[in-house]
Amino acid sequence: MVQAEEAPPRASEPLVVMAKPVGPICNLECSYCYYLDTARMYERPHLFRMTDDLLETYVREYIAASPGPIVHFVWHGGEPALAGLDFYRRAVELQQRYLPEGWTCWNNLQTNGTLLDEEWCAFIADAHFDVGLSIDGTPSLHDRFRKDHQGGGSYHRALDAIRRLQAHGVQPDILCTVNADLAREPLSVYRALRDLNTGWMQFIPIVRRAPDGGVTPDSVSPEAYGRFLSIVFNEWIHHDLGAVGVQLFAELSSVWSGGEATLCWMAPTCGRVVVLEHDGSVYACDHFVGPDARRGNIATEHLATLVDSEVQRRFGDAKRDRLPDRCGSCPWLSACNGGCPKDRFVATDAGADGYYLCDGMRAFFAFAEPPLRSALADLRRGMPPQDVMNRRRAETMERWRGVGRNDSCPCGSGLKAKQCCWWQRQ
Repeated sequence: MVQAEEAPPRASEPLVVMAKPVGPICNLECSYCYYLDTARMYERPHLFRMTDDLLETYVREYIAASPGPIVHFVWHGGEPALAGLDFYRRAVELQQRYLPEGWTCWNNLQTNGTLLDEEWCAFIADAHFDVGLSIDGTPSLHDRFRKDHQGGGSYHRALDAIRRLQAHGVQPDILCTVNADLAREPLSVYRALRDLNTGWMQFIPIVRRAPDGGVTPDSVSPEAYGRFLSIVFNEWIHHDLGAVGVQLFAELSSVWSGGEATLCWMAPTCGRVVVLEHDGSVYACDHFVGPDARRGNIATEHLATLVDSEVQRRFGDAKRDRLPDRCGSCPWLSACNGGCPKDRFVATDAGADGYYLCDGMRAFFAFAEPPLRSALADLRRGMPPQDVMNRRRAETMERWRGVGRNDSCPCGSGLKAKQCCWWQRQ
Protein backbone atom coordinates (compact mmCIF):
# COMPACT_ATOMS: atom_id res chain seq x y z
CA MET A 1 0.00 0.00 0.00
CA VAL A 2 1.29 3.47 -0.86
CA GLN A 3 1.84 5.39 2.34
CA ALA A 4 0.34 8.86 2.57
CA GLU A 5 3.60 10.38 3.81
CA GLU A 6 5.69 8.82 1.06
CA ALA A 7 6.78 11.32 -1.58
CA PRO A 8 5.43 10.15 -4.95
CA PRO A 9 8.06 9.77 -7.68
CA ARG A 10 8.33 11.86 -10.83
CA ALA A 11 7.78 10.14 -14.18
CA SER A 12 10.80 9.69 -16.42
CA GLU A 13 9.14 11.60 -19.27
CA PRO A 14 6.15 13.96 -19.64
CA LEU A 15 2.77 12.25 -19.47
CA VAL A 16 -0.90 13.03 -19.92
CA VAL A 17 -3.71 11.39 -17.97
CA MET A 18 -7.27 11.23 -19.26
CA ALA A 19 -9.20 10.98 -16.01
CA LYS A 20 -12.71 9.52 -16.17
CA PRO A 21 -14.39 10.47 -12.88
CA VAL A 22 -17.63 8.66 -13.78
CA GLY A 23 -16.07 6.03 -16.02
CA PRO A 24 -18.10 5.28 -19.16
CA ILE A 25 -21.41 6.55 -17.76
CA CYS A 26 -23.07 9.10 -20.04
CA ASN A 27 -26.42 10.84 -20.43
CA LEU A 28 -26.30 10.28 -24.20
CA GLU A 29 -26.25 7.11 -26.28
CA CYS A 30 -24.16 8.07 -29.29
CA SER A 31 -24.48 5.35 -31.88
CA TYR A 32 -20.74 5.10 -32.53
CA CYS A 33 -19.42 5.38 -28.96
CA TYR A 34 -16.56 2.96 -28.33
CA TYR A 35 -16.45 3.47 -24.56
CA LEU A 36 -19.88 2.59 -23.21
CA ASP A 37 -19.15 -1.14 -23.39
CA THR A 38 -16.38 -0.84 -20.80
CA ALA A 39 -19.11 -0.60 -18.15
CA ARG A 40 -19.41 -4.37 -18.39
CA MET A 41 -16.02 -4.73 -16.70
CA TYR A 42 -17.55 -3.66 -13.40
CA GLU A 43 -19.96 -5.56 -11.17
CA ARG A 44 -21.57 -2.54 -9.51
CA PRO A 45 -22.25 0.11 -12.15
CA HIS A 46 -24.17 2.28 -9.68
CA LEU A 47 -20.83 3.13 -8.05
CA PHE A 48 -19.41 4.85 -11.13
CA ARG A 49 -17.99 7.90 -9.38
CA MET A 50 -14.49 8.68 -8.20
CA THR A 51 -14.37 9.05 -4.42
CA ASP A 52 -12.98 12.13 -2.73
CA ASP A 53 -10.07 10.14 -1.30
CA LEU A 54 -9.17 8.75 -4.71
CA LEU A 55 -9.45 12.20 -6.27
CA GLU A 56 -6.97 13.54 -3.74
CA THR A 57 -4.60 10.65 -4.40
CA TYR A 58 -4.82 11.29 -8.12
CA VAL A 59 -4.22 15.04 -7.91
CA ARG A 60 -1.27 14.57 -5.57
CA GLU A 61 0.28 11.76 -7.63
CA TYR A 62 -0.20 13.44 -10.99
CA ILE A 63 1.34 16.72 -9.89
CA ALA A 64 4.26 14.84 -8.36
CA ALA A 65 4.73 12.75 -11.53
CA SER A 66 4.69 15.76 -13.86
CA PRO A 67 7.81 17.71 -14.86
CA GLY A 68 5.97 21.04 -14.48
CA PRO A 69 5.66 23.94 -14.32
CA ILE A 70 2.28 23.40 -16.02
CA VAL A 71 0.24 20.30 -15.17
CA HIS A 72 -2.44 19.31 -17.67
CA PHE A 73 -5.57 17.78 -16.16
CA VAL A 74 -7.95 16.28 -18.72
CA TRP A 75 -11.42 15.24 -17.53
CA HIS A 76 -13.06 12.77 -19.85
CA GLY A 77 -15.78 10.15 -19.99
CA GLY A 78 -18.48 9.04 -20.56
CA GLU A 79 -19.82 12.43 -19.64
CA PRO A 80 -17.52 13.91 -16.96
CA ALA A 81 -20.01 16.64 -16.03
CA LEU A 82 -22.08 13.88 -14.37
CA ALA A 83 -19.53 13.95 -11.53
CA GLY A 84 -21.10 17.26 -10.49
CA LEU A 85 -19.78 20.74 -9.89
CA ASP A 86 -18.69 20.02 -6.33
CA PHE A 87 -16.33 17.34 -7.62
CA TYR A 88 -14.49 19.87 -9.80
CA ARG A 89 -14.50 22.53 -7.10
CA ARG A 90 -12.80 19.97 -4.89
CA ALA A 91 -10.34 19.11 -7.67
CA VAL A 92 -9.33 22.76 -8.05
CA GLU A 93 -8.86 23.09 -4.28
CA LEU A 94 -6.63 20.01 -4.22
CA GLN A 95 -4.62 21.24 -7.17
CA GLN A 96 -3.86 24.47 -5.37
CA ARG A 97 -2.92 22.55 -2.23
CA TYR A 98 -0.40 20.28 -3.94
CA LEU A 99 1.03 22.56 -6.61
CA PRO A 100 4.65 23.58 -5.98
CA GLU A 101 5.31 27.29 -5.82
CA GLY A 102 5.39 28.82 -9.28
CA TRP A 103 3.49 25.95 -10.93
CA THR A 104 0.04 26.18 -12.49
CA CYS A 105 -2.68 23.75 -13.56
CA TRP A 106 -4.50 23.60 -16.87
CA ASN A 107 -7.88 21.86 -16.77
CA ASN A 108 -9.71 20.61 -19.82
CA LEU A 109 -13.26 19.27 -19.70
CA GLN A 110 -14.25 17.03 -22.63
CA THR A 111 -18.05 17.15 -22.68
CA ASN A 112 -21.20 16.77 -24.76
CA GLY A 113 -22.30 20.09 -23.30
CA THR A 114 -25.87 19.12 -22.46
CA LEU A 115 -25.41 19.64 -18.69
CA LEU A 116 -23.60 22.98 -18.86
CA ASP A 117 -26.08 25.43 -17.36
CA GLU A 118 -25.29 28.95 -16.16
CA GLU A 119 -23.74 27.75 -12.91
CA TRP A 120 -21.49 25.34 -14.76
CA CYS A 121 -20.38 27.96 -17.27
CA ALA A 122 -19.68 30.52 -14.55
CA PHE A 123 -17.49 27.98 -12.75
CA ILE A 124 -15.66 27.04 -15.96
CA ALA A 125 -14.93 30.70 -16.65
CA ASP A 126 -13.86 31.51 -13.08
CA ALA A 127 -11.65 28.41 -12.82
CA HIS A 128 -10.19 29.01 -16.31
CA PHE A 129 -11.13 25.57 -17.59
CA ASP A 130 -10.74 24.85 -21.26
CA VAL A 131 -13.63 22.95 -22.82
CA GLY A 132 -13.71 20.45 -25.65
CA LEU A 133 -17.33 20.15 -26.76
CA SER A 134 -18.63 17.45 -29.10
CA ILE A 135 -20.91 18.53 -31.90
CA ASP A 136 -21.25 16.71 -35.20
CA GLY A 137 -21.61 19.43 -37.79
CA THR A 138 -25.19 20.13 -38.81
CA PRO A 139 -28.28 19.67 -36.62
CA SER A 140 -29.64 16.80 -38.72
CA LEU A 141 -26.36 14.85 -38.70
CA HIS A 142 -25.72 15.47 -35.03
CA ASP A 143 -29.20 14.38 -33.95
CA ARG A 144 -28.99 11.28 -36.12
CA PHE A 145 -26.15 9.89 -34.04
CA ARG A 146 -26.00 11.76 -30.73
CA LYS A 147 -29.30 10.89 -29.04
CA ASP A 148 -30.26 10.87 -25.36
CA HIS A 149 -31.64 7.85 -23.51
CA GLN A 150 -35.17 8.72 -24.66
CA GLY A 151 -34.14 8.80 -28.31
CA GLY A 152 -34.23 12.56 -28.62
CA GLY A 153 -31.60 14.65 -30.36
CA SER A 154 -29.07 16.73 -28.44
CA TYR A 155 -27.88 19.31 -30.98
CA HIS A 156 -29.70 22.33 -29.61
CA ARG A 157 -28.64 21.57 -26.04
CA ALA A 158 -25.04 21.39 -27.21
CA LEU A 159 -25.47 24.60 -29.18
CA ASP A 160 -27.00 26.34 -26.16
CA ALA A 161 -23.95 25.30 -24.12
CA ILE A 162 -21.61 26.81 -26.72
CA ARG A 163 -23.50 30.10 -26.68
CA ARG A 164 -23.61 30.07 -22.88
CA LEU A 165 -19.88 29.44 -22.64
CA GLN A 166 -19.16 32.20 -25.14
CA ALA A 167 -21.29 34.60 -23.10
CA HIS A 168 -18.97 33.82 -20.18
CA GLY A 169 -15.88 34.49 -22.29
CA VAL A 170 -15.02 30.84 -22.95
CA GLN A 171 -14.45 29.62 -26.51
CA PRO A 172 -14.82 25.82 -26.55
CA ASP A 173 -12.81 23.62 -28.89
CA ILE A 174 -15.20 21.74 -31.15
CA LEU A 175 -14.80 17.98 -31.55
CA CYS A 176 -16.53 16.46 -34.57
CA THR A 177 -16.58 12.76 -35.32
CA VAL A 178 -16.47 11.65 -38.95
CA ASN A 179 -18.49 8.52 -39.62
CA ALA A 180 -19.66 7.07 -42.93
CA ASP A 181 -22.69 9.36 -43.20
CA LEU A 182 -21.07 12.56 -42.04
CA ALA A 183 -18.12 12.06 -44.42
CA ARG A 184 -20.50 12.58 -47.35
CA GLU A 185 -21.15 16.22 -46.36
CA PRO A 186 -17.73 17.81 -45.78
CA LEU A 187 -18.57 21.38 -46.75
CA SER A 188 -21.85 21.61 -44.87
CA VAL A 189 -20.20 20.09 -41.79
CA TYR A 190 -17.15 22.35 -41.89
CA ARG A 191 -19.15 25.50 -42.57
CA ALA A 192 -21.61 24.74 -39.79
CA LEU A 193 -18.75 24.31 -37.31
CA ARG A 194 -16.94 27.38 -38.61
CA ASP A 195 -20.08 29.46 -38.17
CA LEU A 196 -20.14 28.64 -34.47
CA ASN A 197 -17.24 31.12 -34.23
CA THR A 198 -15.28 29.20 -31.61
CA GLY A 199 -12.10 29.42 -33.69
CA TRP A 200 -10.99 25.78 -33.33
CA MET A 201 -12.18 22.36 -34.41
CA GLN A 202 -10.90 18.83 -34.75
CA PHE A 203 -12.13 15.86 -36.73
CA ILE A 204 -12.06 12.35 -35.30
CA PRO A 205 -12.55 9.39 -37.66
CA ILE A 206 -14.94 6.68 -36.55
CA VAL A 207 -13.29 3.30 -37.07
CA ARG A 208 -14.92 0.43 -35.18
CA ARG A 209 -14.18 -3.24 -35.55
CA ALA A 210 -16.94 -5.67 -36.40
CA PRO A 211 -17.10 -9.23 -35.00
CA ASP A 212 -15.95 -10.63 -38.35
CA GLY A 213 -12.72 -8.61 -38.19
CA GLY A 214 -13.84 -5.94 -40.62
CA VAL A 215 -15.35 -2.59 -39.71
CA THR A 216 -18.87 -1.60 -38.73
CA PRO A 217 -21.17 0.02 -41.33
CA ASP A 218 -20.90 3.39 -39.59
CA SER A 219 -17.09 3.40 -39.84
CA VAL A 220 -15.68 5.88 -42.33
CA SER A 221 -13.84 4.32 -45.25
CA PRO A 222 -10.23 5.36 -45.93
CA GLU A 223 -11.20 6.91 -49.26
CA ALA A 224 -14.14 8.82 -47.79
CA TYR A 225 -12.06 10.16 -44.90
CA GLY A 226 -9.27 11.29 -47.21
CA ARG A 227 -11.75 13.02 -49.48
CA PHE A 228 -13.51 14.64 -46.49
CA LEU A 229 -10.23 16.06 -45.18
CA SER A 230 -9.17 17.24 -48.63
CA ILE A 231 -12.42 19.12 -49.26
CA VAL A 232 -12.35 20.71 -45.82
CA PHE A 233 -8.70 21.67 -46.30
CA ASN A 234 -9.45 23.18 -49.71
CA GLU A 235 -12.15 25.37 -48.19
CA TRP A 236 -9.97 26.33 -45.23
CA ILE A 237 -6.84 27.34 -47.15
CA HIS A 238 -8.86 29.42 -49.61
CA HIS A 239 -11.08 31.20 -47.08
CA ASP A 240 -10.15 30.66 -43.42
CA LEU A 241 -6.36 30.56 -43.12
CA GLY A 242 -5.34 32.43 -39.98
CA ALA A 243 -8.93 32.77 -38.78
CA VAL A 244 -9.99 29.18 -38.04
CA GLY A 245 -7.84 26.56 -36.37
CA VAL A 246 -8.22 22.94 -37.52
CA GLN A 247 -6.22 20.57 -35.34
CA LEU A 248 -4.84 18.31 -38.08
CA PHE A 249 -3.86 21.25 -40.28
CA ALA A 250 -2.13 22.91 -37.32
CA GLU A 251 -0.22 19.72 -36.55
CA LEU A 252 0.86 19.35 -40.18
CA SER A 253 1.95 22.99 -40.22
CA SER A 254 4.25 22.21 -37.32
CA VAL A 255 5.65 19.03 -38.86
CA TRP A 256 6.18 20.57 -42.31
CA SER A 257 7.91 23.55 -40.69
CA GLY A 258 10.49 21.31 -39.05
CA GLY A 259 8.73 20.76 -35.73
CA GLU A 260 7.04 17.78 -34.17
CA ALA A 261 3.44 16.66 -33.89
CA THR A 262 1.87 16.78 -30.44
CA LEU A 263 -0.89 14.26 -31.24
CA CYS A 264 -0.05 10.76 -30.07
CA TRP A 265 -1.36 9.05 -33.22
CA MET A 266 1.02 11.15 -35.35
CA ALA A 267 4.09 10.61 -33.16
CA PRO A 268 6.68 7.84 -33.69
CA THR A 269 5.82 6.22 -30.35
CA CYS A 270 2.96 6.48 -27.89
CA GLY A 271 2.18 5.22 -24.40
CA ARG A 272 2.46 8.52 -22.51
CA VAL A 273 -1.27 9.27 -22.62
CA VAL A 274 -2.95 6.91 -20.18
CA VAL A 275 -6.45 6.53 -18.82
CA LEU A 276 -7.39 6.78 -15.15
CA GLU A 277 -10.74 5.17 -14.47
CA HIS A 278 -13.14 6.17 -11.72
CA ASP A 279 -11.92 3.34 -9.47
CA GLY A 280 -8.26 4.32 -9.73
CA SER A 281 -7.31 1.77 -12.38
CA VAL A 282 -4.77 2.92 -14.95
CA TYR A 283 -5.02 1.66 -18.54
CA ALA A 284 -2.63 1.86 -21.49
CA CYS A 285 -4.71 4.25 -23.62
CA ASP A 286 -8.22 5.54 -24.17
CA HIS A 287 -8.63 2.97 -26.95
CA PHE A 288 -7.09 0.15 -24.94
CA VAL A 289 -9.17 -0.25 -21.79
CA GLY A 290 -9.54 -3.86 -20.77
CA PRO A 291 -7.98 -6.52 -18.57
CA ASP A 292 -4.95 -6.96 -20.84
CA ALA A 293 -4.23 -3.21 -20.88
CA ARG A 294 -4.66 -2.57 -17.14
CA ARG A 295 -1.43 -1.35 -15.59
CA GLY A 296 -2.48 -1.20 -11.94
CA ASN A 297 -4.30 1.09 -9.51
CA ILE A 298 -3.13 4.35 -7.96
CA ALA A 299 -4.64 3.28 -4.63
CA THR A 300 -1.81 0.76 -4.27
CA GLU A 301 0.89 1.87 -6.75
CA HIS A 302 2.34 5.20 -7.76
CA LEU A 303 1.06 6.73 -10.98
CA ALA A 304 4.59 7.42 -12.25
CA THR A 305 5.58 3.82 -11.61
CA LEU A 306 2.63 2.53 -13.62
CA VAL A 307 3.26 4.84 -16.57
CA ASP A 308 6.98 4.03 -16.56
CA SER A 309 6.42 0.30 -16.26
CA GLU A 310 8.16 -1.98 -18.74
CA VAL A 311 4.87 -3.28 -20.12
CA GLN A 312 3.67 0.26 -20.83
CA ARG A 313 6.97 1.15 -22.47
CA ARG A 314 6.69 -1.88 -24.73
CA PHE A 315 3.14 -0.85 -25.59
CA GLY A 316 4.30 2.63 -26.63
CA ASP A 317 7.39 1.46 -28.51
CA ALA A 318 5.35 -1.10 -30.47
CA LYS A 319 3.94 1.76 -32.53
CA ARG A 320 7.43 2.27 -33.97
CA ASP A 321 8.75 -1.27 -33.74
CA ARG A 322 5.77 -2.79 -35.57
CA LEU A 323 5.58 -0.12 -38.23
CA PRO A 324 4.07 -1.58 -41.41
CA ASP A 325 6.64 -2.13 -44.18
CA ARG A 326 4.77 0.24 -46.47
CA CYS A 327 5.45 3.09 -44.07
CA GLY A 328 9.23 2.83 -44.44
CA SER A 329 9.16 4.26 -47.96
CA CYS A 330 6.20 6.60 -47.47
CA PRO A 331 6.98 10.27 -48.17
CA TRP A 332 4.56 11.28 -45.42
CA LEU A 333 5.94 9.07 -42.67
CA SER A 334 6.83 12.07 -40.50
CA ALA A 335 3.23 13.27 -40.68
CA CYS A 336 1.63 9.98 -39.73
CA ASN A 337 4.09 7.40 -38.35
CA GLY A 338 1.73 4.59 -39.17
CA GLY A 339 -1.35 6.05 -37.51
CA CYS A 340 -3.00 4.98 -34.28
CA PRO A 341 -2.24 1.39 -33.23
CA LYS A 342 -5.95 0.75 -32.74
CA ASP A 343 -6.42 1.25 -36.48
CA ARG A 344 -3.65 -1.13 -37.54
CA PHE A 345 -5.52 -4.26 -38.44
CA VAL A 346 -5.36 -4.58 -42.21
CA ALA A 347 -3.61 -7.74 -43.41
CA THR A 348 -0.54 -7.11 -45.59
CA ASP A 349 1.67 -9.34 -47.74
CA ALA A 350 4.56 -8.71 -45.37
CA GLY A 351 2.55 -9.98 -42.41
CA ALA A 352 2.54 -6.70 -40.51
CA ASP A 353 -0.74 -5.09 -39.54
CA GLY A 354 -1.44 -2.27 -41.97
CA TYR A 355 -3.03 1.07 -41.12
CA TYR A 356 -6.72 0.99 -42.04
CA LEU A 357 -6.89 4.69 -43.00
CA CYS A 358 -3.60 4.63 -44.93
CA ASP A 359 -4.87 5.10 -48.48
CA GLY A 360 -7.15 7.95 -47.50
CA MET A 361 -4.47 9.72 -45.47
CA ARG A 362 -1.91 9.34 -48.28
CA ALA A 363 -4.36 10.92 -50.72
CA PHE A 364 -5.01 13.78 -48.32
CA PHE A 365 -1.31 14.38 -47.61
CA ALA A 366 -0.55 14.40 -51.34
CA PHE A 367 -3.27 16.99 -51.90
CA ALA A 368 -2.54 19.21 -48.88
CA GLU A 369 1.26 19.25 -48.67
CA PRO A 370 2.14 21.48 -51.67
CA PRO A 371 -0.35 24.30 -50.94
CA LEU A 372 0.25 24.18 -47.19
CA ARG A 373 4.02 24.33 -47.56
CA SER A 374 3.62 27.23 -49.98
CA ALA A 375 1.30 29.06 -47.59
CA LEU A 376 3.65 28.49 -44.67
CA ALA A 377 6.55 29.90 -46.68
CA ASP A 378 4.50 33.00 -47.55
CA LEU A 379 3.54 33.49 -43.90
CA ARG A 380 7.17 33.17 -42.80
CA ARG A 381 8.06 35.93 -45.26
CA GLY A 382 5.55 38.15 -43.51
CA MET A 383 2.69 37.94 -45.99
CA PRO A 384 -0.65 38.49 -44.22
CA PRO A 385 -3.02 35.48 -44.26
CA GLN A 386 -5.56 37.39 -46.35
CA ASP A 387 -2.96 38.00 -49.06
CA VAL A 388 -1.94 34.33 -48.95
CA MET A 389 -5.55 33.32 -49.50
CA ASN A 390 -6.02 35.89 -52.28
CA ARG A 391 -3.00 34.45 -54.10
CA ARG A 392 -4.29 30.92 -53.63
CA ARG A 393 -7.74 31.79 -54.96
CA ALA A 394 -6.27 33.57 -57.96
CA GLU A 395 -4.09 30.57 -58.81
CA THR A 396 -7.05 28.22 -58.50
CA MET A 397 -9.28 30.40 -60.67
CA GLU A 398 -6.60 30.56 -63.35
CA ARG A 399 -6.12 26.79 -63.34
CA TRP A 400 -9.86 26.24 -63.81
CA ARG A 401 -10.45 29.07 -66.28
CA GLY A 402 -12.56 27.81 -69.15
CA VAL A 403 -12.84 24.26 -67.78
CA GLY A 404 -16.35 22.83 -67.86
CA ARG A 405 -17.79 19.83 -66.08
CA ASN A 406 -17.30 17.55 -69.05
CA ASP A 407 -13.82 18.84 -69.97
CA SER A 408 -10.64 17.00 -69.03
CA CYS A 409 -9.64 17.63 -65.44
CA PRO A 410 -6.68 20.06 -65.20
CA CYS A 411 -4.94 17.68 -62.78
CA GLY A 412 -3.99 15.49 -65.75
CA SER A 413 -5.83 12.36 -64.66
CA GLY A 414 -7.56 11.98 -68.02
CA LEU A 415 -10.97 11.94 -66.35
CA LYS A 416 -13.72 14.43 -66.89
CA ALA A 417 -13.54 17.31 -64.42
CA LYS A 418 -16.90 16.39 -62.88
CA GLN A 419 -15.56 12.90 -62.14
CA CYS A 420 -12.32 14.12 -60.63
CA CYS A 421 -11.38 17.46 -59.04
CA TRP A 422 -14.51 19.53 -59.74
CA TRP A 423 -14.90 20.19 -56.02
CA GLN A 424 -11.55 22.06 -55.96
CA ARG A 425 -12.90 25.02 -57.94
CA GLN A 426 -13.32 28.28 -56.04
